[in-house]
Amino acid sequence: MNKASEHKPVKLITGLIFSQAGVLRRAKTALNRQFGRADFESQILDFNYTDYYEKEFGRDLKRQFLSFKRLINPGDLAAIKLFTNRLEFKLGYKPKNAGKIARRINIDPGYLELPKLVLATTKDFSHRIYLKKGIFAEVTLTYRKSSFKPLDWTYPDYRTPQYLSIFNHIRKLYYSQIYP
Repeated sequence: MNKASEHKPVKLITGLIFSQAGVLRRAKTALNRQFGRADFESQILDFNYTDYYEKEFGRDLKRQFLSFKRLINPGDLAAIKLFTNRLEFKLGYKPKNAGKIARRINIDPGYLELPKLVLATTKDFSHRIYLKKGIFAEVTLTYRKSSFKPLDWTYPDYRTPQYLSIFNHIRKLYYSQIYP
């Protein structure tokens, strides 16, 4: 039997979906305050892969990815997702004649390590592993033959060459951190 040991630290990433630049700025400020300085910000990308968020956020949605310089323990992913969920609602608004807060931004945290990209979610499914407090983890991409590759359940946007290029770039940043 092998002896259990601590996992190497991993690279925290977040994907943000939004329609208002001001909300994005506020979210990035809060994320940097909580997790330290971002060492990568993707360009702002069009997000037109689903209409799932349009009712809350409106049309002409955008997406931006961040990665953070300070590495994390992968066991902290559930707590990080709970933090980002609270932040989404803190940045939300109460529509007229509505009983609950509507979000203005979706913040999807995850982590990247050399062989994979893992995302946190509140939605259970057959390929997701329960972490704690209603949070699940999903391996979304695996690294094979010099690039990240999608899996059967990978979201359509995460399959695009543009997104794969972003994650391959972040992987290089992570590699240089763990093998200086």
